[in-house]
Amino acid sequence: MKVIEIKDLVKIYNSSEVQVKAVNGINLDFEEGEFAAVVGPSGSGKTTFLNMVGGLDRPTSGEVIVGGTNIWELKSRKLIDFRLRNIGFVFQAYNLIPVLTARENVEFIMHLQGRDKHERNQRVNELLTAVGLGERMESRPSKLSGGQQQRVAVARALASKPKFILADEPTANLDSKSTENLLDMMEKLNKEENITFIFSTHDARVVKKARRVITLDDGKVTSDEKK
Repeated sequence: MKVIEIKDLVKIYNSSEVQVKAVNGINLDFEEGEFAAVVGPSGSGKTTFLNMVGGLDRPTSGEVIVGGTNIWELKSRKLIDFRLRNIGFVFQAYNLIPVLTARENVEFIMHLQGRDKHERNQRVNELLTAVGLGERMESRPSKLSGGQQQRVAVARALASKPKFILADEPTANLDSKSTENLLDMMEKLNKEENITFIFSTHDARVVKKARRVITLDDGKVTSDEKK
């Protein structure tokens, strides 16, 4: 089943001097349960592409269809709500709220969704246990290692039960062991729960784990290989 359909996606940045096509006519589909990496040199359009697919950066033209909804036809408030309920994000910089515990960081998105307390507690316990942090639920980010913080970020991304998760350079700030543990955990979640993961990455270890590798250059898809 198709989770995402991307049609003729274009993003143009205009400066006083030049016009830059950061993304230049991308057409791609992603199926449920994919574990895909988007790769390419710096400036190839990876992050811009992910941000448009995730509803964070408006395209100049083109369509991003998630579960039959063209997200860029939604008005601002509806887009925010759609993103909250359908798309999970994992960022390079973790983006955890420093004054909240691991539990509270994961629970926060469910507060926004209006889930009841019992459901929130059950889901947080399941997720933090699944990512190996069942005994660190009450720790704040400053008391966690980089790898542990990124695991909390993955649990938070899963909390909303999204249709897919976008991960922008999620291993960039991690050492080799933390990267290996994080990737093993995400691969396990992908296989057991059929969650679609799409990474943008420079990391060869992510590419090795991915079952589909999409290469961008100058904002265009230059190869799309399934393993």
